[in-house]
Amino acid sequence: MKYFLGIDIGSSSVKVSLLEAETGKTVASAFSPAQEMLISSPKLGWAEQDPEIWWQELKNSLQQLSYQQPKEKLKVDDSLKLIASIGISYQMHGLVLVDKNQKVLRPAIIWCDSRAVEIGNKAFNALGEKYCINHYYNSPGNFTASKAAWVLQNEPKIFRQVDKILLPGDYIAMRLTGESRTTVSGLSEGIFWDFKNQCVAKKLLEHYGYSENLLADIVPTFGFQGEVTQQAAAFLGLKAGTPVTYRAGDQPNNAFSLNVLNPGEIAVTAGTSGVVYAVTDKIKPDKKSRVNPFVHVNNRHQVSGMRHPDISKLTPDASYLTPERIGILLCINGTGILNSWLRKNTGTMSYEEMNNLASNIPIGSDGLIFLPFGNGAERILENKQIGASVLGLNFNTHQQAHLFRAAQEGIVFALHYGMEILNKMDVDVKTVRAGNANMFLSPVFCEAFSNTTNSVVELYNTDGAAGAARGAGLGVGYYKNEKEAFIGLEKIKTIEPDEKKQEQYQAAYEKWKNVLKKEIM
Repeated sequence: MKYFLGIDIGSSSVKVSLLEAETGKTVASAFSPAQEMLISSPKLGWAEQDPEIWWQELKNSLQQLSYQQPKEKLKVDDSLKLIASIGISYQMHGLVLVDKNQKVLRPAIIWCDSRAVEIGNKAFNALGEKYCINHYYNSPGNFTASKAAWVLQNEPKIFRQVDKILLPGDYIAMRLTGESRTTVSGLSEGIFWDFKNQCVAKKLLEHYGYSENLLADIVPTFGFQGEVTQQAAAFLGLKAGTPVTYRAGDQPNNAFSLNVLNPGEIAVTAGTSGVVYAVTDKIKPDKKSRVNPFVHVNNRHQVSGMRHPDISKLTPDASYLTPERIGILLCINGTGILNSWLRKNTGTMSYEEMNNLASNIPIGSDGLIFLPFGNGAERILENKQIGASVLGLNFNTHQQAHLFRAAQEGIVFALHYGMEILNKMDVDVKTVRAGNANMFLSPVFCEAFSNTTNSVVELYNTDGAAGAARGAGLGVGYYKNEKEAFIGLEKIKTIEPDEKKQEQYQAAYEKWKNVLKKEIM
């Protein structure tokens, strides 16, 4: 019996899933910590985490996983020793800096940190908007390349010690294998990739004043990326020599986990942040860079420019790779984190209880409006940081349940506001796929999303860790194509728009949008 291990490094927790190779079923999963991991904010708009915490929580998750018994009642250690390969999903756009001894030099600057906005804006103007859009499909914005430039400018003593610039998933892979490596998909998410020339974004790095040699060697998203070292195996309880054969940022990976690989297919997630991820083969970039194209996991161009010493072990000609697959990412930073904030600050009730209370409130929340933008600069608002706000509060009408309902509607309305940008880019949203998790566990959220966006919502029995495990199966060659890889993926629920409710949601959305426009003027 073979298993694949999926690791999902989030900003709230680290989750692991054990996938049975033959059936494609998740036989065990775990996450740690039980409460959300700490995000440090030393200054307004900053967001940092210690990468060592990710590593420790990975150990804790694997320990919990080992307590669970796969269906054939293997002993605790046996299932982990039968892992054929490992896949990694990780929070995107983060910055981890390590020295030549692979020691972390400062806390990771994570995805919702806003400190590099102005640096990216200046680079956008200096290099030229047309050049950036043509070559990077994005403004350098607040992405990883700009965050590294911030460290160079503000912490030069630290930057002089940098040997490699890594993404969070690259860091975990480095701890597993001892090798500093990255992917083209990962480079594109940091604006380290030149789409037009299919190479590292040399002109941007020259503008920022640091060398492309600080970037790690490039390996394919699917394929051999290193082997678990004796030291890592002893720490985590894994088998030394187990190959790492897949890694991707959380949103491309979420799309992969839902079998969203081709033009017209849409994946949605609503965890700490909310994301709509649309796959296309013809890019029409948004000139304001409010939504962001990146190299998708099955784009054949991901193997361009590889600088890998073990080229014979790679699988760049796999049949599931296609000539041009771009994922357009629309992100709302303040999504599940808003729901979490409400839960923490309104008592100790469960999310299920919050959802039940919200369901008793009418559509439109009796005029209460929630803008959910309280987790850093929002790209759909052109990197403005307007904060979250509640408007229309009436002390004689509104109760706690109104807050819960208005928050969920506000999150949906923010996603729809971004999806209107996608529509202008000729991305047609009719059917979306999502995992049956996080905000999609709420009937109110599902109904609001389907009716506001006029889309059919399909919920599946998957998550990021399970998707990473499937990716590991493809990367090691056990699955020969995507059809084989998605055995065991099941649709468990479909939510369709209701014509009568659509009118009510549209009216509530227009009120919400008018309030937002006043806030961002």
